[in-house]
This record gives sequence, structure tokens and C-alpha cells, in this order.
Amino acid sequence: MSVGIFDSGLGGLTVYRAVAERLPDLPVVYYGDNAHTPYGVRDADDIYDLTTKGCQRLFDAGCDLVILACNTASAAALRKMQEAWVPEDKRVLGVFVPLIEALTERQWGDNSPPREVAVKHVALFATPATVRSRAFSRELAFRAIGVDVEAQACGGVVDAIEDGDMILAEALVRSHVDALKRKMPEPDAAVLGCTHYPIVEDIFRDALGEGVTVFSQPKLVAESLADYLDRRPEMVGPGKVTMFLTTGDPARVSDQATRFLRRRVDFHAA
Repeated sequence: MSVGIFDSGLGGLTVYRAVAERLPDLPVVYYGDNAHTPYGVRDADDIYDLTTKGCQRLFDAGCDLVILACNTASAAALRKMQEAWVPEDKRVLGVFVPLIEALTERQWGDNSPPREVAVKHVALFATPATVRSRAFSRELAFRAIGVDVEAQACGGVVDAIEDGDMILAEALVRSHVDALKRKMPEPDAAVLGCTHYPIVEDIFRDALGEGVTVFSQPKLVAESLADYLDRRPEMVGPGKVTMFLTTGDPARVSDQATRFLRRRVDFHAA
């Protein structure tokens, strides 16, 4: 009984960790496409091809449900996958859903007309491809009116995190927050629209300052997954053990993941 978690690299481990804390008895198969990270600078067709390949590998590993713990894949590929590629007996879910649920304080199945919500000025920090897709603004507009979204494409942050260069990552985060604030001086809320960003969440919070509500995805996604599996227990696949797969160098990725999770993690070749 396993669920798949797909990411372009290490960022999805933030989601894996939250899921493991919330659902400790659930076996998870994690797939990191480290050989092709970052996705945020790729075009939509490339992202679609890489994402479907990774999801197929997770289906082959016994997962009936896959979480795209990659905002870029969720933004650029998920809708097309759900319409034309995902088999009838499988499910692929993205990470925007729980985020917008939390931001608009309504359930995803709530199809009532868009309405006023508490937040008025939202700063979105995401990869260039996620910003370019406009998926976040589109989904938000279905549910809320009167919300001004200012998006900041955070080039370089994912690369720095994947390379373990946290000094560079901090400098880039502060630079991107400064750029956002020049466009929107006083955001009510900030959305960390990439699963790598919780690794540097403290830096985002410090740079944004007090009074800005920061929405970070991992715990929201884990809570939504728990709720989904309560309602759809048949979507837990037949896999029995937690596994970590990578398209990159297993030894190098294992060392990086071990540093991040602060416990030994062994990746195997996907």
C-alpha cells in the first residue's frame, strides 16, 4: 500500500517529510528527477515529457496515486496529463490545490461563485516556468475576487539548494524578496510556490518581515492527502515499502538527502 511522490529533485523531500509525520504507516515511493533538475527553466513540452515518464515509473513501482510535489510540473503539465494521459484506475494530484484551499478558506469541491476573501495582496514566489504558466492566478480567480497577485520568478534558488550552496540561496532569496517588494510594498500573504522553498522558509520570513502570512506547502499537502485517503482508501497502491528513486547519481543524491532530512536516506537508480 504505497503512494508516489514525484519531484524534479530534492524539494519534494519537504513534502515527503510532512507526509511521513502525518501518515507514519504509509509506505511512500519517492522519485527525484535529479538528472534533469531544475524544471523551472524548461519549456512546457519538456516538463510534460519528464513528468509523465516519472509518474509511469511510480505506477510501475505499485503506486496508484502520485502527488506531484513539484509546482512547475503541477503548473505546466498536470492539466494535460489528467485530460489525456493518466489511466482511469490511477490518480495524479498537484500541490496547488491545498495551497489555494488554505488561501481562500474554502474546500476544493466547493464550486460556488468566487467571493471576497481575507487576503487582498498576495506575493507568489515560484520558478520561472510556474510564473509563466499563470496557473496559480487562474486557479485562484475561480475561487476568489479582489485578490491582487504579484508573482516573482525566483531564478537560481532551486539550483543553489540542489547544489547545497545555502549562502548563495540566501542571497538570492533576499534579492527576489526585495524585487517583489518594489512591485508590491505591503503584501498580506506570501505563497512559497515551490517545494524547494520551505528549505529556506526562515529566510523568506525574515526578508518579508512581520505581518506577512507565509503559506508553505508541505503540511497543507500532507493534511489534504490524509483527508483524500480517508475518502478514497482504494487509491493506496499495492506497494509495501518506502523507496527512494533518482535519475541522478544515487550516492550523491543520498548524501544530499541525508543532510537535508538529518537521517540516512538511500536512493537507488530509477
